Parts: sequence; structure tokens; C-alpha cells
Amino acid sequence: MTHKGRIIFHVDMNSFYASVEQAHNPSLKGKPIAIAGNPKERRGILVTCSYEARALGIYTTMTVHEALRKCPELLLLPPDFQKYREASKQMFTILRSYTDLVEPVSIDEGYMDVTELSKERHALNIAQEIQDQIHAELDLPCSIGIAPNKFLAKTASDMKKPMGITVLRIRDIEQILWPLEVVTMHGIGTSTAKKLNAHSIFTIGDLAKAEEYTIKQILGKNGVRLRARANGEDSRMVDPDAIFDTKSVGNSTTLPEDVVDIRILHKTIDGLCQKVAERLDAKRLAGSTVSIQIRDADWHNHTRSKTVSNAIYRFEEIYQVACELFDKHWDEAPVRLLGVTVSNVVDRKDFSQQLSIFNFEEHIKDEPIIKIVDEIEARFGKGIIKRGVDMGKRSSYQSQTSFSKDFLDDHE
Repeated sequence: MTHKGRIIFHVDMNSFYASVEQAHNPSLKGKPIAIAGNPKERRGILVTCSYEARALGIYTTMTVHEALRKCPELLLLPPDFQKYREASKQMFTILRSYTDLVEPVSIDEGYMDVTELSKERHALNIAQEIQDQIHAELDLPCSIGIAPNKFLAKTASDMKKPMGITVLRIRDIEQILWPLEVVTMHGIGTSTAKKLNAHSIFTIGDLAKAEEYTIKQILGKNGVRLRARANGEDSRMVDPDAIFDTKSVGNSTTLPEDVVDIRILHKTIDGLCQKVAERLDAKRLAGSTVSIQIRDADWHNHTRSKTVSNAIYRFEEIYQVACELFDKHWDEAPVRLLGVTVSNVVDRKDFSQQLSIFNFEEHIKDEPIIKIVDEIEARFGKGIIKRGVDMGKRSSYQSQTSFSKDFLDDHE
């Protein structure tokens, strides 16, 4: 496999949570199992399921009720977050034994830049060895995509599951990718696909060959990036530190029943904003954009955002903006899910507050502490002081069905 450019791997663990359960309890192997957040309530949605379950028509995000009706023999298991987190840590330890250029993307997937390593060994052999080692040591299956960039590597890893190894070269995309529906392309969801379809862009090839100006008019800057990737272009580097660049902090919840009572909805938003504020505080972050997500009883998603002049992080500020957005855009249809997100986040020490006579006194009290921290870091090194987190309170705001952010602690 001769090459002149980069060689990127995308390692994607197959049906990760279910596979970890089967590895810990071999009696579950070969059986249809699923991990559900809360099997006793309607909010019980399948987080993932084994390939045996998928073969019977079960899929992720299906409700527990629907899954059991379709597959009565389905074995439901509650999530064991610590177990999955430990397996993830072990998996990334194996990846880093091959190269330092490993970029975790989530708890069960990551990129590797093996360009230098591939000068000594064939990339396919390296991928096979990694897959075999993960399976032998952790009893977990994974798929690996091999390509000259991140986008194609990610696309390749999805092509053969479980336990697949797929090579995708730029010269192959016209034959392999372009005939596919545009909605199948990584980075394009149903909503974006509908916008493209409305302009007669139905396949990845249509997107690749469309005029850049046209795509920009439809989707803005993101459309330009998607068009480039449809042509196999992606210059993003594998950055081991990228995982720590938090871009947003959010929280959402599925309601036990469809709700139209404004008091209950405001109370739910209150709780979501409390959790977001606690997470921002734990990470010493602030953000300038607040977004709300509303999913109605027909599973239609509506997202609205507002950008404020000064970055915010306090509960009261987030709640005020979130409620304003909700009250302005809710059409009184029954609500199934609510979400609140603060994005465009920055370190609180780095953002510049546009101080006025009205907020000067509120922020001036933080100045002595920041000054002391700066002096200590100047003497002993940046990052020597970290804000303490009350470990006893962490569970009060961490999601009970997802901890994609929490596993980042294992990579420090």
C-alpha cells in the first residue's frame, strides 16, 4: 500500500455497550440484548443493542415498549457506565501503544494518524493487528476505516460492521460514494438532506458536482465544507488535544408524557439550566449562545438560539434566555423532549466582558482571585491550578444515560 500523503485510521467499536456486557458475561453472547436508559418508563429508549438484536429488527433509539413488542425474547440491561468507561480507557491505551497521534472522538471511537508507522509496515497489517489485539485483550469487536483523511476514514469504518477493515481512497469515491443518497453521508442529517433535495441534490455525487455558490446559499459555510468532503477533501489533522476543546455544554430530557402545561415545561427548563450551569461552573467556562430544543409528540425537532453580547454561565442568566426563547417559539403543541445548550464557550479567564456601569460591580469581585491565579501560573506553569469539583455532587448533573463528556477525564 504505497502512499505519498497521510494515512488515517478511524477505529469504531462495534455495538460498544452491548459488546462490553457480553465480554463481561459470556452467557449473553449470541443473544439479542439491549441497553436501555430507563426500561420502566416511556423514556426508556434503547441506547444500543447487540448485532443479534439488530438482526431481529431492533435498533438504537427504539422505545423499550416497541422493542419488546417486536422481539419478546430481547434481554434488557441497565447501563453500567463505569464498566464502559474502563473498557474505553483500555481501548485507547492500546491505540496509543502504536502512536501518540490518537484523537478520541467519543467513548467508543477515535482517529489515528499512522503515516510514519506505515513507512515501516503495511497499513492493512497495522489495522489487522490493532483489531486483533483489541479483540484478544478486551474481547471487543471494532471496525477500522483506512483513508488519506478523517472524513473518508470515518466513512470507511461504517462500511463493514462488525469486525471490518475497509480502505477508501480518493480515487474510489466517484464509484463508491457518489451514487449514494446524500442523507447517508457523514455530517448530513434528515433536515439538511431535505434542504438539498429541494434543490435537486439527491446523491453525494450531486453535492460534489454542485456549484459552490449554490451550496453556500442553501447551507452557508457548512455547505461548502460538506461539498468539499463529498469530493474527498478534508485537511483536518489528527489532534490528540482536540477532545478538550469543549464547544458547547448542554442537557436534555425526554418527558414521562407529552406535556402542554407551561408551568411543568418552565420547571423542566429550570432543571436543565441548573445542570448546564453546574457543568459550565465545573469546567470554568462561559458561553455567548443559548439554544433550546423542542421535540413534539410527532418527533419533529425545533431548535432556536439567541446570542448575547457577553458570555454567560450563571443559572439565572441562562434560564432567562432559555425561557424567552421557549415562550417566543413554542406553538403550544404537546412537548415530548426539551433541551438547553450553551455554545460558543470559552475559558472564563479568557473572555473579555463588555463592562458597563450596570455590571461592573458584579464582575469586579472576581478580579483579585484571577490575578492571584495568573501570578501562580506565571511562576509554576499554566494549568498548575485547577478548579476543584465536589465529587459528591457530580452525579446530580451528569446524564443518567449518556456520559460522552465524562469519559474525557480519563484522557488527562
